[in-house]
Order: sequence, then structure tokens, then C-alpha cells
Amino acid sequence: MKTVKLSFFSIFLLSATLAGAQSYAFKVLANKGTNQVKSGAEAWQPIRTGATLKSDDELKLSDNSYIGLVHANGKPVELKQPGSYKVADLAAKVGGSSTVLGKYTDFIMSNNSAEAKKNRLSATGAVHRGEATAITIKLPENPTVYNSAKTVITWEANKVEGPYIVVINDMFGEQLAKLETNEPAIQIDLDDAKFAGQNAVVLEVYSKADPTKKSAEKMIKKLTPAERAALKTSIDEVAKDITEETAINKIILAQLYEEKKLPIDAIAAYEAAIKLAPEVQEYKDMYEDYLIRAGIKR
Repeated sequence: MKTVKLSFFSIFLLSATLAGAQSYAFKVLANKGTNQVKSGAEAWQPIRTGATLKSDDELKLSDNSYIGLVHANGKPVELKQPGSYKVADLAAKVGGSSTVLGKYTDFIMSNNSAEAKKNRLSATGAVHRGEATAITIKLPENPTVYNSAKTVITWEANKVEGPYIVVINDMFGEQLAKLETNEPAIQIDLDDAKFAGQNAVVLEVYSKADPTKKSAEKMIKKLTPAERAALKTSIDEVAKDITEETAINKIILAQLYEEKKLPIDAIAAYEAAIKLAPEVQEYKDMYEDYLIRAGIKR
């Protein structure tokens, strides 16, 4: 009889756990504008980042607003158009389960919690410059790049205006490429023939007007075919569910690349997210937090 009671108790606990797990449809990852939510016959209330939405809730987006949602299964939804949205309709469009995505969206939500924001205020957010340089490339030491055909490099040069010259050398100091850009960023194709056979390259940025105003040298390592193959399966498993070019998808990719210790790719994903949704402060805060975690800012 005790065994039967225990079984019933176990089933009760399991049912309660499942009910709790399914008690919400979405969580609010990012919110910009005077957006509102209504539950049933209740009055409209301002929506807040971190809030949970149930299936019978309704959203109202104001003009020039944005909401980034994460479904209970981990899949993201981005809303930009003003109007009313029934949460049940949004959930129906999400589709099946995606436990792999949930791993990354859970981490993003926890990093965007009130406690995380409190900790953020205690950090200075200053770029770690090491030796004093006029230009600081936003990279940790000796990073590895996955998307080598679209290697995006950014730098801070608050007192040095463009144009900038980017020099790429091999490990012995022989120049492989010399590029020019007006912006404090550049995209490089490290799969180009000029870089063939190079396991790593060394990058330096300086002012075209004053070459003495320059960055420290930064080495960038390329993955071996075996290393790339080992990463590709797990990266593709996540990427297949976030194919749309949206800011929230880029944020998830950034978290994926951080986990894989690919800072160049993570930074590029954060930068892309901010370009896609420049008005969303949460994404800028997440980027700042990452730069601190990566040791690029302190």
C-alpha cells in the first residue's frame, strides 16, 4: 500500500512540475517603447523585461516599439509592427520543441535579470587597453575565428578619426594584405587565397593621417579542418532554428559563440544585433556584459 501511495505521490509531483513548466508561453527578453499586456478581462498594464506571458494574454505594441520574446521551448519571436497580438497566436507560429535553443535563451534571460543588471553597475565598462595605445582592437589575446570568410574586427579609437589602415601580416612579419576603412570596423575574408596556408595572422590598425597613432598587434588563429568539423555539428544544430536575420537571433548566436570560445564571432553577432535593433538598450547591455566577461572591458 505504501508503494501505491508513493507512486501516486510521484505522479502528483510530476504533474505539478509539468504544469509549472508549462505555466507560461513566453518570457520578455527585450522591450522598447510604451508596450502593454492584458490578461483576460483585466486592464492593460505596462510590459516589462523579464515578465512572463500566458497563452490567454494579449500584447499591444505602440509605434516605433520593439519586443523580443522567448517561447517556453526556447525559440525566439521578434515583434516590431504596432498593433495587438494574441499570445496564443504567437505561440502557434513558433512550432515544435527546441531544447537546444532553450539552453542558450535561459542563459541570456538569467544574464538580463535584475541581479545581473545590479552587478553591471559595479563594473566600469572601460576597455582594457593593456599597454597605452591610441587604438584598441576589441579582442582578447590570441582569439580563434569560426566564420573566417566573414571575420569582423572592430576597435575603439575615440580620439583618432578615420580613415584607418589595417595591416595583416603572417607570423614572421611579412605583409599579406593592407586595407583601408573609414569606420572603426572591417570585414576580412581569411579564406581568401592570399591567406592560404596561414594558421594564424597578425593584425594592426593605425590612423592613415598619423601612422604613429596605432593599435597593439593582435594575433588571430584560424581553425584547422578537424577543429572546424568538431564545432560545425553543434553550431548548425542551433543555427537551423534561427535563420531569420533578426536582432534576437543574433543575440542567441552570440551566446552560442561565447560558449564555443569564439570571441570574434560572438562580437560580430552582438554588433549585428545592435545594428538591426539600435534602439533596444537590453542588447547593448548584453554586449557590454560580454566584453567584461571576455576580459576586453573592465
